[in-house]
Amino acid sequence: MQAPLDLRLVTTFVRAAQLGTLSATAVQVGRTQSAVTMQIQRLEEVLGQSLFHRRGSGVSLTASGARFLAYAERILKLQDDAVSALSDKGLHGSIIFGSPEDYLIAFFPAILKTFGSLYPDVEIKVVSAPTVELRGLLHQRQLDLALVSTPNASDSPDVVRPEPLVWVGSRPTLEQHDFGDVIPMALPASNAMDHRAACDAMAHAGLRYKISYASNSLAGLIAVARSGLAISVMTKEAVPSDLHILNAPLPPLSSLGMLIAYGDTERSPAVEAFANHIRQVLPTL
Repeated sequence: MQAPLDLRLVTTFVRAAQLGTLSATAVQVGRTQSAVTMQIQRLEEVLGQSLFHRRGSGVSLTASGARFLAYAERILKLQDDAVSALSDKGLHGSIIFGSPEDYLIAFFPAILKTFGSLYPDVEIKVVSAPTVELRGLLHQRQLDLALVSTPNASDSPDVVRPEPLVWVGSRPTLEQHDFGDVIPMALPASNAMDHRAACDAMAHAGLRYKISYASNSLAGLIAVARSGLAISVMTKEAVPSDLHILNAPLPPLSSLGMLIAYGDTERSPAVEAFANHIRQVLPTL
């Protein structure tokens, strides 16, 4: 008779396959790295197969590991489905969710609070990153779902909410900043949609500018804008109350579309419930 699978070992295996390092897996599952190594070795003993190639702290799936991953994800999803269907306490499970920093600051305290009141037994781990990085993490199975941006709010019928980009400064008008002929800007990194939108708008309007500061840290951009040394661009709802939205002679900016994207994994009931909650609540905020 074959030894039964320990779901704790299966969970650790799936997280290691998704994250690609044992150190990151240890953080996710709340164990030490040596304990994670022992769990994976135990699972390999039960299955009689090597599941990972090990290179330093990194791991990659063997052919047997890739085959087992599909079964492992189904096993964990069935477990969540069964518990959700039969438990009086509703949904259980964990979700790894990704979002750009400005969306997290502007919208997610309310979304997480209301979801938590409905489903207190669902654990949500949050990863903050720009859209281009989030899409890579989704493809690598390091996220279950993410709120990402599309450059045009009318690009897709799946857009949950349009969110306008605005110019932001420490004073009410551009003229009061007294920058002279060249406008200094503090922008996200060059691969960010906000960065491209700002540069395209300035070029189209024929205004001279320089990028004085570039960072994907919203806190950093806000700090530079507060200093008065440059203006910045951010989504309207993320603008702090002590900064000003600037208009003409600065050119208008486009609106981003906010949509939900999923990782390359089967969607658990908890993931589906969280996605539906975002669709319902986000447009009302």
